[in-house]
Amino acid sequence: MSTEPSLQGIAEKIDSLVVEVTKTSERIDQLSHDLSETNAKLAETNTRLDRSDERFEVYQKATQWVVQLAFGLIASATVTILITSIVRR
Repeated sequence: MSTEPSLQGIAEKIDSLVVEVTKTSERIDQLSHDLSETNAKLAETNTRLDRSDERFEVYQKATQWVVQLAFGLIASATVTILITSIVRR
């Protein structure tokens, strides 16, 4: 009896390693695919976020214009009332 591994045992271990390497390769391929999908979703999310930022900016500018218009109208009405009351006297 020899303590050295037999040729058959070595071949079986190599076959086992081949199976494990194949499984690992398949896992890597799946992870690569998942990563690609995640990157695509992230790009889509960034695009949506950019659009939301643009919409918010437009909304903010529109709100600012409305506020300025309101103050302008209030000032005009105040001046009109003052002038009218001064002219009537």
